[in-house]
Amino acid sequence: MEVLIDGLIDGHCHRVLARDLDRAAFETACTEADLPPPPGVSYLDSRVGLAVRRWCAPALGLPVHAPAGDYLARRAELGWRAATEALLRAAGLAELLVDTGLDDPDLLGDAGLAAVSGARVREVVRLERVAETLPADTGAAEFAAAFASALDGRVRTAAAVKSVAAYRHGLAVPARPPPPRAVQRAAGAWLRGGRGRITDPDLLGHLLWAGVGTGLPLQLHTGFGDRDLALHRADPALAQPFLAALDPRGAPVVLLHCYPFHRNAGWLAQVYPHVHVDVGLTLTHAGDAVLPEFFELAPFGKLLFSTDAYLLPELYLVGAARFRHALRRLLDTWRADDSVSIADAERITALVGAGNARRLYGPGTTLSAPVT
Repeated sequence: MEVLIDGLIDGHCHRVLARDLDRAAFETACTEADLPPPPGVSYLDSRVGLAVRRWCAPALGLPVHAPAGDYLARRAELGWRAATEALLRAAGLAELLVDTGLDDPDLLGDAGLAAVSGARVREVVRLERVAETLPADTGAAEFAAAFASALDGRVRTAAAVKSVAAYRHGLAVPARPPPPRAVQRAAGAWLRGGRGRITDPDLLGHLLWAGVGTGLPLQLHTGFGDRDLALHRADPALAQPFLAALDPRGAPVVLLHCYPFHRNAGWLAQVYPHVHVDVGLTLTHAGDAVLPEFFELAPFGKLLFSTDAYLLPELYLVGAARFRHALRRLLDTWRADDSVSIADAERITALVGAGNARRLYGPGTTLSAPVT
């Protein structure tokens, strides 16, 4: 069954590099690793590497499955801008919700990203980053008020807020807002310690509950990620007390990535009205076989597409192509045993590809409109 999925809304992604890369840097950017592979091993000998050669090679004018060396030579010949535009346009994305919490002077800005992708760009505000960029003269007693003011200024045009508490302490987050005295104590210790990463559970809890208070959807990193993540602390089931404490009529929570805890996330989405599940990053790295497991427990209206692409435009195209391919295969399987009608398959496709995101994140304010 051919089900077209045009105009995807990428519900969580990052900016791309505005410069050319050598092979080693390109290979590392295809992974969640931050160290080079051992001798004799290539990061492109992976599911992601194969997917780049399958889906991205044709976008750059090469045959499907072109050798990695040929692909990288063609990419270098085109230059980063032309290659980025070709790859992002081929991804068929209508809207990008961009986590702006990562700093790198070589990252393409929002206007540039909109121009090369042809997509609308909206912001996802990273809570920890707002705190970490408060004025240098902020004291412990002023921290809560300063953060509230800074966050209020940022969320007025945002699509969502996001927390990376899973990286900093884990997802066993407070089931109620920490008391002001505990927040001031934690803020003081953080400020005296040089304002590095926020890892104190009271301070992280304060940021999370402030994010909930904005009324915007709250995106939570769960599951796998970079090497500095303690994976066993990133299981979304650890956040159940926090999720249970939220008003189900209030702002939704979106569990990002989830793998290898995606079945836990699906159960949470089934039993809590305000919990949703986003498949981004997982499909890019784990492949088609995982998508049916997302569909086991989560209601179809609770599943969202994203790529979680970062640095490489290839990861946008791979994420979108893998999602289309995996969803088509899943629905073909359901059609083969008469589990779903064509009309329902088309409706499910529209929901997960864009409809759920449109309902959840609303029309919002565009940071940068596409240039056509």
